[in-house]
Amino acid sequence: TEAETQEKDGQGDYEELMADSAAKRAADSKSLTEKESAKAETEAALERHAEDKASASKELAATLQYTQSLHAECDWLLQYHEVRKEARDSEIDALGKAKAVLSGADYSLIQRSRALRGSQ
Repeated sequence: TEAETQEKDGQGDYEELMADSAAKRAADSKSLTEKESAKAETEAALERHAEDKASASKELAATLQYTQSLHAECDWLLQYHEVRKEARDSEIDALGKAKAVLSGADYSLIQRSRALRGSQ
């Protein structure tokens, strides 16, 4: 009869709907598990990158501080280059005179003549 046919069709549709729903729940559950796994991996990668960034930032700060100290040292060397050069030249000249004195040279006459010129 027609009612039995409709009931059979309805029962078939219901069973098909239940099977489709169970398959969808299984697929959704699998998808959820995969997404949670991907999220955990992404969070772990984020943590590693944050640690790497912190380490790189510390290294950058140390490098910048070292560069600044080198810059200050170079500025000092440039600022006092002439003074240091004159001091070196004076020391070299004094060492040469001391060596000459030790070798027997007599500078006393030169000093007397300078003293005599200065008093005139």
